[in-house]
Amino acid sequence: MATATAANSGPTAWRNWAGNVTATPARTVTPTSVGELQEAVRRAAQEGLRVKAVGTGHSFTAAAATDGVLVRPQALAGIREIDRAAGTVTVAAGTVLKDLNEALAREGLSLTNMGDIMEQTVSGATSTGTHGTGRDSASIAAQIRGLELVTADGELLTCSEKEHPDVFAAARVGIGALGIVTAITFAVEPLFFLTAREEPMGFDRVTAEFEQHFAENEHFEFYWFPHTGNCNTKRNNRSQGPAAPPGPVSAWIEDELLSNGLFQAVNSLGRAVPATIPSIARVASRALSARTYTDIPYKVFTSPRRVRFVEMEYALPREQLVEALRELRAMVDRSRLRISFPVEVRTAPADDITLSTASGRESAYVAVHMYKGTPYQAYFTAAERIFTAHGGRPHWGKVHTRDAEYFAQAYPRFGEFTALRDRLDPDRVFGNDYLRRVLGD
Repeated sequence: MATATAANSGPTAWRNWAGNVTATPARTVTPTSVGELQEAVRRAAQEGLRVKAVGTGHSFTAAAATDGVLVRPQALAGIREIDRAAGTVTVAAGTVLKDLNEALAREGLSLTNMGDIMEQTVSGATSTGTHGTGRDSASIAAQIRGLELVTADGELLTCSEKEHPDVFAAARVGIGALGIVTAITFAVEPLFFLTAREEPMGFDRVTAEFEQHFAENEHFEFYWFPHTGNCNTKRNNRSQGPAAPPGPVSAWIEDELLSNGLFQAVNSLGRAVPATIPSIARVASRALSARTYTDIPYKVFTSPRRVRFVEMEYALPREQLVEALRELRAMVDRSRLRISFPVEVRTAPADDITLSTASGRESAYVAVHMYKGTPYQAYFTAAERIFTAHGGRPHWGKVHTRDAEYFAQAYPRFGEFTALRDRLDPDRVFGNDYLRRVLGD
């Protein structure tokens, strides 16, 4: 039955993008204003129901799952204000990154850095620490200059470096534990060009030269194809332009046929007949050719990802990366595992966000994937053993088995975050099983 506060519905199952997390909330609400959201939170608290906001479901953990009230923020979308003098844009929390990037480009503006997909809402992406790769520029959350959130008592709290700085330090990557974000103010800059250089390279060379590639490029990343010694590297650096995007035929072959269509087919074959995977990997790792192109940032940083998968990603101290990668390769080679998805490697500078995976340290990220519907536990367990031995911190929105005891050691400011949570949400209105595991009670 609808209420005066927000359009809502009864129990309806929710499923994430990868299909590995499901939940059946008591009701789902879609507020069309911040006031409606505040009332929905107050009502849920009065009824003893927990509340979680969910974006587009691109997390692989149950961070947004609830048996209480599920908030869909998609009606809270769009740019609120562009302040060119301050170099900021304020955007409603349910705005999808794709829509934000396109709107900023029309205004001659851009974020400095971004991840490799843009299907998430701005609040979902930042709350879980979504990042791209960068020598000097950090995660999306590190570009936040202010935010609003509805707290457990239904109040609206505005925070920045000057206003409630303790909340600001934590809520930029809040994992949904401190409140429901309603708006975010990002730093932006005039639109610029990036030149991307994609090039196949051997695993031994990439790992031997990793620090050199990192130092010489603003944005360096690479993919290693398990069961092979082959990698594909990508270097993005600022350019004077003009735009020189891939030709339509080349773009279709690389981004649609090889990276999505053919990749979908070979993964389906590999799932049905795992013994074929090493041979497929050797062919697939040679399919992508070298290319160079120039375009505005979101057209270079991001690409379509239509092949569904499950993912684990850990942030390691950057100096630990090469050793960890070599251990990962040795583990795969001596195991009976059959891995059809490449391993992704990226970097980030240290930031000052309490529970950011790059908090206080230069970081390198290693992401392992398995095709949707393929058993992933053995591979992820073995990979996680390597990552944790090197002091790794798991991405908050990707599969991992760590708990509050581990995080209390992995994050020097962990206690600062949990104390703030105790103050803002003592009754755990925004709690769920995932937060109980990773933050404790």
